[in-house]
Amino acid sequence: MSQKRPNDDSEHSSGPQPQASRTARARACAECKRHKIKCEPVTGEQKCSKCLRGGLECVPHNPIQRLQDEDALWKANAATEMAELRSAVQLLLRHNQLPDLSTMTHKSPATAPTVVISPVNAISENGTCTAMVVPPMDMTRENSVDRDLDEESDLVPAPMRSLYDLTRIRNLRSSIRWKPNTNSMDEDFISQGIISLLEAEDLFSRYLENMHQLLWAGMLVPHNTLEAVRRHSTLLAAAVLTVAALHTPGRDDALQKCYNIFVSLAYSACLSRLHNVNDVRALCLAAFHLSNLSWKLSGLAVRNAVEMNIHQSFQKLMRGHAEQRENVRLWYALYVCEHQFSIAYGRPPLIHEDVAIKNIEHFLDSPLTTPGEIRLCAQVALFKILTEAYITFGSDPEQPLTEADFQQLRMFNFAIEQWRLSWQPRSADSAAIGSYPSKGVVLYYHFARFQLNSLALRALPPPSAVSSESLSYDRREAANIAISAATSTLTLIFEEPDLRRALTGVPIFTHTMVAFCATFLLKMARTWGGVAQAASPEWTTEPVGLGLNFNIGQVLSLSRRSVNLLARVAESLNEKHLTRHIVHGIRELLKHFDSSDRPASTGTVTIYPPDTNETRPLHSTNAMDGASSVDFMNGYSMFDLIGSYGFGFDESFLGQAASSDFDLWSA
Repeated sequence: MSQKRPNDDSEHSSGPQPQASRTARARACAECKRHKIKCEPVTGEQKCSKCLRGGLECVPHNPIQRLQDEDALWKANAATEMAELRSAVQLLLRHNQLPDLSTMTHKSPATAPTVVISPVNAISENGTCTAMVVPPMDMTRENSVDRDLDEESDLVPAPMRSLYDLTRIRNLRSSIRWKPNTNSMDEDFISQGIISLLEAEDLFSRYLENMHQLLWAGMLVPHNTLEAVRRHSTLLAAAVLTVAALHTPGRDDALQKCYNIFVSLAYSACLSRLHNVNDVRALCLAAFHLSNLSWKLSGLAVRNAVEMNIHQSFQKLMRGHAEQRENVRLWYALYVCEHQFSIAYGRPPLIHEDVAIKNIEHFLDSPLTTPGEIRLCAQVALFKILTEAYITFGSDPEQPLTEADFQQLRMFNFAIEQWRLSWQPRSADSAAIGSYPSKGVVLYYHFARFQLNSLALRALPPPSAVSSESLSYDRREAANIAISAATSTLTLIFEEPDLRRALTGVPIFTHTMVAFCATFLLKMARTWGGVAQAASPEWTTEPVGLGLNFNIGQVLSLSRRSVNLLARVAESLNEKHLTRHIVHGIRELLKHFDSSDRPASTGTVTIYPPDTNETRPLHSTNAMDGASSVDFMNGYSMFDLIGSYGFGFDESFLGQAASSDFDLWSA
């Protein structure tokens, strides 16, 4: 009987072998298979003889097994990567106050939000970057819509509402129907450790102590604890801490972190349709204090508020809905904020004089009226007058006032006088901030008179071409009022201790009032003062000619006192605060009144109308020393603030801060 041959691969068959002396192998290894040679196993080794000699990996040639191994490895790597991606998306959703990822699992890929991360906007642990969540550009329809009871009887709805009712497209739906995203304290930037809880509590305490009461008795931050602020709005918490760090010396690192967090959240709020009232408060608060973002933030706050229909709150309040009173206060605060910076930039405002603005007395005619609301409504009434003047006279620096315009200017002056008489007695003093409410009315009164009447000097010819006869009585009267009001603005601050104490926490508009008045007076001394220098080698202490009640010695004294006062204020603020740059700018102006820069005895100063954006030099003509030019304030034209309705706030107002101060140093 013949012996049966073992069922092995022929390449491994060399007769019967003891089972214990060979390594089990299904077939030749991959290396031997590739070279088409016999694969000889070695006793006690996992490799064949060829792989041992060459130091190679002896892998059995089994395509199915290899595919299975590679598939298992790929699945393991993919599972790990998906877990990491899910964690990153969760972090981005929390950072941007969007719903949790678990609430989006039922959505199809076409309707899910797209998270865009790039090296420019990726978020990091220290908060130095930003992240944007891009909303879907879909045209999906709503399955059902919750309708108000009165919608069926609304025969004349808004056009976009009619379009939505016809199409039921999600993206057309007003965000007023959407419930704001819940802010979780467990997921905000403090819980993540970007700002420590101890540091955040310290900054919040400084805000409550130094700034909270100055903005209408804390109306923009109606929460007394950091925990409450964090619970209601992460954006508001970031804004409060940023403002507090900006008003604290030596907190550069905390300021940069808080600022980056706020900017990241504000970016997300630009195109987001999920807002709440506290988010609007945050944008408004930051606009009052962050000079580089004030114009953008004030406009964004207004648009978000309008999208939430806050502009309709006054009518609802008048119909008996008492819960709308808080929204009306916010609408008034937005009006003041947006009009302050519209005037400061010389731009038209967004909010017009609607029914709420026209009827502030109806709002105050309530037993619930607070002193903070009275102060707020006083500001609304003032900026309503200044806005009417802006519409009447415009902000074109090349358009002088005609003689017929001065009758209208007198009407505005009368309105400002009436405003002070009406609101100063109603602005009661406060135990927390002393006489700041009533004295603040006087401060804004002087500044409003200065700003209105300085228009009389707009686009005038050079002083050498102007005579007392050609300068009409009405124009001289208005110019003298402007000079007197600018002087009174600076003097009032020196004489009122409560105003001086408040300067460390007031919005930047108040600082610009002081700076603008000082700048105006110095530029008047530099230009129109030159007319009075013809017979004197020194700066005169007598009033200048042309019927202007202008004393150069008094101007220089007030300006030096102003810059010294602001320098002391700046010591208690962060070095990136606007006040430090204002101090530097005024000092640069004062340098040109040193003895080395006094005009010669027969010199005259020529004034150019602000007809160009180019810097115009001062030409001092003298028969003895010839023509010379002075680069006034390092390339900054001294003429573009005289008689201008806007401050030139975003151009080169008193020297521009370095772009490295913040990542986004632009108006």
